[in-house]
Amino acid sequence: MALFGSNKTAKTSLKKVRPTVVRTQNIAREIQTLAKSYEIRPEQLDFNILDVQTYTRMNHEEREGEWEEITQEEIAQLDDETALLNKSFQIKQVYEIEIFQPTSENDIFKDFKAVVGANATKCKVYLSIAQGSKIAYKESLSRDLEFLINKKKARSGILIYIFDDTMKDLLSKLVAHIRVSEEVIYEKSETLLIAESYEPTPTIDDALILHYEKKEDVDEMHKIDYSSRGFIQSVKQDEVLIEYIKPRYGKPGRNCRGEFMDPSEPRVENEPTFKVDSTIKVVESEESIKYIAKENGYIAFEDNTYLIKTDVDVGEISFKTTGSINSGVDSDVSISVKESDAIKDAVGTGMHVEVTEIDIDGNVGSNAQVIAKKAVIGGQTHKTAKIKSDQIDINVHKGIAYGKDVTITRLEHGEVYADNVEVSQALGGVVNAKNVHIFLCASYVKVTASKRIEIDKLQGSENIFTIDPRLQKEVQESIEENEENISELKTKVRDLKKEIAEYTQLIKEGLPAFQDIKKRLLHYQKNGVKMPASFVKKYKEFQSMQEKLKELKSEYSAATQKVELLSSKTSSFQENIFDARVINKGRWIGFNEIRFRLVDPPIELSYKPAEGADEHIFGVVEVGEGEYEIRPLKE
Repeated sequence: MALFGSNKTAKTSLKKVRPTVVRTQNIAREIQTLAKSYEIRPEQLDFNILDVQTYTRMNHEEREGEWEEITQEEIAQLDDETALLNKSFQIKQVYEIEIFQPTSENDIFKDFKAVVGANATKCKVYLSIAQGSKIAYKESLSRDLEFLINKKKARSGILIYIFDDTMKDLLSKLVAHIRVSEEVIYEKSETLLIAESYEPTPTIDDALILHYEKKEDVDEMHKIDYSSRGFIQSVKQDEVLIEYIKPRYGKPGRNCRGEFMDPSEPRVENEPTFKVDSTIKVVESEESIKYIAKENGYIAFEDNTYLIKTDVDVGEISFKTTGSINSGVDSDVSISVKESDAIKDAVGTGMHVEVTEIDIDGNVGSNAQVIAKKAVIGGQTHKTAKIKSDQIDINVHKGIAYGKDVTITRLEHGEVYADNVEVSQALGGVVNAKNVHIFLCASYVKVTASKRIEIDKLQGSENIFTIDPRLQKEVQESIEENEENISELKTKVRDLKKEIAEYTQLIKEGLPAFQDIKKRLLHYQKNGVKMPASFVKKYKEFQSMQEKLKELKSEYSAATQKVELLSSKTSSFQENIFDARVINKGRWIGFNEIRFRLVDPPIELSYKPAEGADEHIFGVVEVGEGEYEIRPLKE
């Protein structure tokens, strides 16, 4: 079958097509019909436009108008909106063409690969020139190009001589460029606008946009976090919550095929039927109605009314009920969690809660995280739970807490990192803060403070109380930066000192020769004799060495002063430790240890109060130059 088909193609390709003249509105269809009658492909045929006739008519409601031919001059007058944007106006073109079988001889466009295309509405028509296309200049190039483009437009059903003002200017620039270059090869494809009609403005259907509905949380692996289901939708003051887009009729247009483009009727399906209360303001314009938050909080919908609230009461926060709640610490949202059963979790496993204030009657479960400005936990925290808040009040703490002011009724091997910590009863755990106050301290408690540790009653042993001025992050960073700068400056001072010694020695050794050269140069200058270049060069070299030594000494002095300044700054950190205190108001029992960590020198002092001792206040004192001890003090 393949062989037979091949022979048939060879035979039919020998058929000679007789030039055929037709009048038509559809050039592509005529070429297709003729090609079929000769059993050849349409691509094997070409055509010339012999004549173009343009017809217009104006229809009326009761009847269609008669088609009337218009001249080229009248076509130019059509380019105004009053005629072309009239729905009753119609326009068409009839082409007289000659269809023939082309040859490649004398075809100046054989290497010029260009097609005519249009946008979706057919209101903009483009000439796309392919990469690698080549075209040479000839006197008739402008006319030939226009003829080529008009053929491509007409074959695609695009009207010619109408909407093509841009093409005239384009052809002028294109031909001028080719004329200067004599031949142009397109290194990359180009798209040029050759016709532009009246683009319609699309109709806008009405729409109701719920801006407050946040998108689902997606992690780095593009997985949706189903635990964060948006139980409440937090909003900010002046945030657009809801927007109603009003329906708007589009504007009509007419494309480059002459077709009138009538905009469709807008669909109205989403008109607001809800109400809003005084917490939401309504701003209306011609295009839309916007519902805007007047305050922070979360959006609620009650009795067909949208409103903003700040207080939320829930039984529990868990995967099954609310999911994670993330309204933000600045949202002004306060949550009260009522679950108080000791064997249940008020905040369930893996839940993440972030609000301004939270009051939890019960427990915080494993791997749960609570972030707020103020947090109250009436139950206990799991050892893997994390609480982050400026103000924290916890009944039983086994997890990790970060805050500014933290109050704990019973610390059971939990961890606390804060500024000020107050613990009623400590049964093991870690506390790091500026100031720590424990009313009843049992065993295995590690407390580190930068200023003060105060114990009302000690009931256990194996406790470690440490004063460390480096405890606060900003102090630690400042000390480390200071020490790093001092180290760099000391290295610089050492190198400068060595360089100064070298230059001083060189100047000392070269001074007699310099003085001799100086005398000779003065003698030459006094007697008007030209000074030898070698003498002048050596004189300037010695002067440069003196200047360099002066600069080095100045730099050395500045670096030394800066080392002293930074060292005094480090000393100021050290001074704080002399005001720090460890206080036990009761008697010492069992094995306990007091530690003070110095900044300079970076050593740790240790003191183990004897069991039964009634020494209450401890601090560090300097007993000799560079020697320090922890001693009992009166205050």
